[in-house]
Amino acid sequence: MSILEVQNLSISFQQYTSGLKQKTTRVISSLDISLNEGEILAVVGSSGSGKSLLAHAILGILPDHAILSGTITYDGERLTPARQAALRGKEIALIPQSVTYLDPLMRVGAQVRTAVRNGDAAEKQRRVFEQYQLDPAVEKLFPFQLSGGMARRVLVSMAMVSGARVLIADEPTPGLDPAVMKEALRYFRELADSGAAVMLITHDIDSATQIADKIAVFYAGSTVEVAPVKDFEESGERLRHPYSRALWRALPQNDFVPIPGSQPKPGSLPEGCTFAPRCEHAVAACASVQPEMRELRGGMVRCVHAT
Repeated sequence: MSILEVQNLSISFQQYTSGLKQKTTRVISSLDISLNEGEILAVVGSSGSGKSLLAHAILGILPDHAILSGTITYDGERLTPARQAALRGKEIALIPQSVTYLDPLMRVGAQVRTAVRNGDAAEKQRRVFEQYQLDPAVEKLFPFQLSGGMARRVLVSMAMVSGARVLIADEPTPGLDPAVMKEALRYFRELADSGAAVMLITHDIDSATQIADKIAVFYAGSTVEVAPVKDFEESGERLRHPYSRALWRALPQNDFVPIPGSQPKPGSLPEGCTFAPRCEHAVAACASVQPEMRELRGGMVRCVHAT
């Protein structure tokens, strides 16, 4: 059952250039995802494709000068700013990309305990620290006394003890050693198997294929494909979008074939298909009109040529 849906999300930022002159910069053109209870949706794409902005939009923590269009619904109801504030950290929890989200003036054990909504907070904090190989003495430390990997494990711990129905993990594994990373990924899988909905934002497609049910591929502020994880195998011939196939083939363990060109910068997004300038299948119409997301072979794709 779908618990979180994002449809045709667009994000722009209004900025002052000189004096009182303003300009509006569009950085996200069309993001579409659907997250179901009991599943992990991995969101992959290069830097600047819109992955973290999507997480911040869902939680309602974008800066004041952000302009949004499109719809975000949670449990069948539209997410308003007031509803986002009420759900944030409770039913929808974030493992942020930056460790600066920790309160610098509060000891980390106390921070984790504040995230517990039900049960013995001290016991849950102790158990989750043990699970992520954090020494009991760490709970008395302040964030500035932690290494980067330790701080990231504290952030993961806060989300894990929250009991949230939706967990958004924004690049949760950098800085973790392989054993702890494997344990964190396994726990995400256990959370989903127990009924939670998990969105894993990552550059690491290998990690995504190990635990995800579906993978959404972002490019230049748009969702170009959502595919079952089983389609990310062999040479990627079951993938629907040219960028998804190119991204898969560019991995060292696959063909290691680079994609010519570069992703357009935010503020310089093309009017039509965002991948058209780099696509060998592009025709004139691709440069003028952005395709709609459509169902195809058990997935979703934004491409008129996909079959």
